[in-house]
Amino acid sequence: MAEWSIAAVLKTAVGKTHRGFESLPLRQLTFVTNFYIQLLIWAAVVGTVFGLLWKYGYLARFAKYVEDTRDELKKCSWPSRDELRDTTVLVLCTIGILAVFLLVVDAVLLKGIRFLIE
Repeated sequence: MAEWSIAAVLKTAVGKTHRGFESLPLRQLTFVTNFYIQLLIWAAVVGTVFGLLWKYGYLARFAKYVEDTRDELKKCSWPSRDELRDTTVLVLCTIGILAVFLLVVDAVLLKGIRFLIE
């Protein structure tokens, strides 16, 4: 009787016990099977949406839009590497100056409001 109670205590302390069909190896793979079922459902949904878009000509219109966009971008004049670097440095310096200005204005306004309150 003492051995049975010790075994029962150890079994419940160790973790979840499996009863009936839950002890079968395939029953313990529910996460994997659920994942593959969800993956299959999503693949079917995406495939259906893709088929409907193709049937009604939306994919052809989108492909034409991408092609036209590429043609227009080829006509653009792009800055050289030096121009890009210079303008980037200019923007970063301007942001830094603005940040310092706002910091100073915020500190002055804070001191002014504290002076008026006290």
